[in-house]
Amino acid sequence: MKDIKVEKLVLNIGCGTKTKIEDAKAILDTVSGKKSVITISKKRSTFNFPKGKPIGCKITIRNNADEMLKRFLEANENIIKKRSFDSTGNVSFGVKEYIDIPGMDYNPKIGMLGFDVCVTLERPGYRVKRKMLSKKIGKKHVITKEDAIEFMKNKFSVRVEE
Repeated sequence: MKDIKVEKLVLNIGCGTKTKIEDAKAILDTVSGKKSVITISKKRSTFNFPKGKPIGCKITIRNNADEMLKRFLEANENIIKKRSFDSTGNVSFGVKEYIDIPGMDYNPKIGMLGFDVCVTLERPGYRVKRKMLSKKIGKKHVITKEDAIEFMKNKFSVRVEE
């Protein structure tokens, strides 16, 4: 029950007003092999962006998350900064350009774009937490920052830097 596994990967491109949403959507579709979703602003932001406008796109990968994560880590040369881990053991990092990923070719229609990768880790029994109303889980079962760092080092041969 103490084994850690990758629950899901979430790929995200925030477009704002400068990047075309269609280009970002095309990149996520080709990188993941699945269909991405356009994200819409829920309220007027501090950047004066109106409510209800598309601001980016995202995709969630659950089935082959381990293989995809290996490819994204290779684009970063298997290096993650220590500050990329949060207190509950989740990891986030960015891929600067999609052509850094092994097997990806440059598309001149799209140009150069990067995206964010958010990795959610879990232990067996977390589905119970999702179904319970109290949302309480034992302190020994929660994934800490140190557990997540050790998992990424052992499973994916990641080098963690300060």
